[in-house]
Amino acid sequence: MDVTNLDRVPAFTTKDGSEIRELLAHRNSCIARQSLAEARLPAGGRTAPHFHRRTEEIYYILAGTGRMTIGEEERDVGPGDAIAIPPGAVHTIENTGGGALRFLCCCAPAYEHEDTVLI
Repeated sequence: MDVTNLDRVPAFTTKDGSEIRELLAHRNSCIARQSLAEARLPAGGRTAPHFHRRTEEIYYILAGTGRMTIGEEERDVGPGDAIAIPPGAVHTIENTGGGALRFLCCCAPAYEHEDTVLI
């Protein structure tokens, strides 16, 4: 059984500039075809516009407020919102609140720097 605690996972910065803690993926568990991470953006922070060639993502907002942009569409997001990001869609998320924006990021297949294309 693979059980990972957020407080014991080291943080790293993704190619788009967000700080993530990868909870489950092929690098640390029996999970082979997807990954789950917690991402954090500081107040005023924004990820670089990017897309993934193969990976589809789901963002699930845990805390804070933000503005999600996918292609030409923008939407304000907050706790409880789930966002679908298909492969190839240029996207970015900006923290519009006063504290950290925290969200889960589910990727299938699992997140890889090599699959991220910065715009």
